[in-house]
This record gives sequence, structure tokens and C-alpha cells, in this order.
Amino acid sequence: MKLWSLLGNSQKLDGGAMFGNAPRAMWANWSAPDEHNRIELACRALLASPLAGKTVLFEAGIGAFFEPKLRERYGVVEDRHVLLESLASAGFRPDDIDVVVLSHLHFDHAGGLLAPYSEGEPPRLVFPNASYVVGREHWQRAIAPHPRDRASFIPELPGLLEATGRLELVDGAHSRTLGNAVRFHYSDGHTPGLMLSEIVGPETVDGQPHGGVVFCADLIPGRPWVHVPITMGYDRNAELLIDEKKAFLADKLERNVHLFFTHDPGCALAQVSRDERGRYATTHEVAELQARALAA
Repeated sequence: MKLWSLLGNSQKLDGGAMFGNAPRAMWANWSAPDEHNRIELACRALLASPLAGKTVLFEAGIGAFFEPKLRERYGVVEDRHVLLESLASAGFRPDDIDVVVLSHLHFDHAGGLLAPYSEGEPPRLVFPNASYVVGREHWQRAIAPHPRDRASFIPELPGLLEATGRLELVDGAHSRTLGNAVRFHYSDGHTPGLMLSEIVGPETVDGQPHGGVVFCADLIPGRPWVHVPITMGYDRNAELLIDEKKAFLADKLERNVHLFFTHDPGCALAQVSRDERGRYATTHEVAELQARALAA
């Protein structure tokens, strides 16, 4: 099995919102803001093939579905569908994708499922053969959003996914579609039922898989957020997220599971480290993956 990191459309969002209660004097050293206080963010997907005999895409980024006014409001940089270009550069077409796994359905993680905006045209999916794997608890949030994050969802998307007849809602550690090849972890601090996908590694120690890769989604958007106290203003429950993140990082360190970051503009993959004070950080950082073997 090989792994590719695929960049989608990038964003520029307010640094204060992205770093929650961290002071600007601190976070500006991690992500330099522009004149509007915005920082650069990637929307990176992970492609694995063959995984359980399938070509699997983990998330789809923000895409280019927004009309121009909203694209500017939400800081989407490019007006073309960058993920599809990245997919082509890796040697794949949209109809090659067998499965799309979605950590959650906020537009910056699922908008890339849709074709670029075209005036007067309704939204449509761009992966014609794909099955879609979504956590059941988060699906309920998406179809009946809370006012706090209603604007983060694409109203038409749940109906489009259901209409394919290939939607699987998951509420356990594994899915029918991918079997034991992918192990799911769950978090509620950012949004209810956030689903974190671990591609199971090739080693087993004391009955536990070691050496895999986990898609961190918005539990840990990038390297600065590996530091346990750092959260986002977008998180629904920052204290809960901190507790979840601490347990998550301890587990991944113990089992040597690599972290895959969706929003870090400079790093796709890293290992977890912890210093003598117990502070978590990253090591062996990798900017991009190009047909990288899982065990490498």
C-alpha cells in the first residue's frame, strides 16, 4: 500500500480564531499573520491505495464550491478545484476513487466532494463511483445542526450522499467498507462525533497495532495544536478537546502511530514526541507524501 498527501484549495483565516485563547504574541511565532490577521492554512487530503483492495481518499478539503462572494468571505484562495489537480498529478482520476472517508462534514473538510461553482448549476458530487463513510453521531449533527455551527455545513450535501446509495454510517471501531484495515477513534470536543481514521500499521505488539497513520482532522489541525493546551475558537468544548487530545497523543506515542495533518501548510506527516516535562511535540516531519509505503 502507498500513501499520497494531496493538497486541496487553501484558506486564510483569522489567527485568533484558529488559536483560541493563545495570545497573538505566541501564535504569531508559529503562523505569521498577514495585514488582516489571517494565517495560511492547507486543506490536505490523504490518499491510500490499495487499502482493503480499494483506492481510498480521506477527506476532500474545502474545494471550489463557494460562489465568489462566499469564497472571499471564508478566505478560500484559489477559484479552481485544486484537489482534482493534485489527484491527477498523483496519477488518479475522480472515477478511480472507491471510498471517501470523512472525519466530519464541515465545509472545509467535505466541500471538495462537490464540483466547482458554476452560476445557475446545482451542487453535484465529483467522485462518481465512491462509497462514503461517515460517523453516525456526526451525521445527526449535520442533518440538524446547532446554531453555533450551522454555517459550517453544506445544506445540500447530506442529500447528495444519501442519493448515491453508497453511504455507510459508522458508530464503532470499524466499517463494513474497509474492515479491519482502518480503525476509527472518536472525539466530541470540536464537533459531536468527529471520526479520526487510523490506517492500521503492519506490526502488532501485545495485540495492539503499531506503526500506522492517523488522520488528525480538527482534533489536531497541525503541529502547533499538538501542544495540548492549544485549541481553536471554533471548538465546541475546548476543555473536553484538551482531555481527548492528551489521551489521543499518549496512545499514538505508545503505538508509534504517525500523525497526518490536514491544515498545516508545511507538514503532512510527523511522529509524536514528548519531552521530560511531559510536553508533546512532533519529530521526523514530512512535508508531503508521494507513493510512500506505510511502513517507511
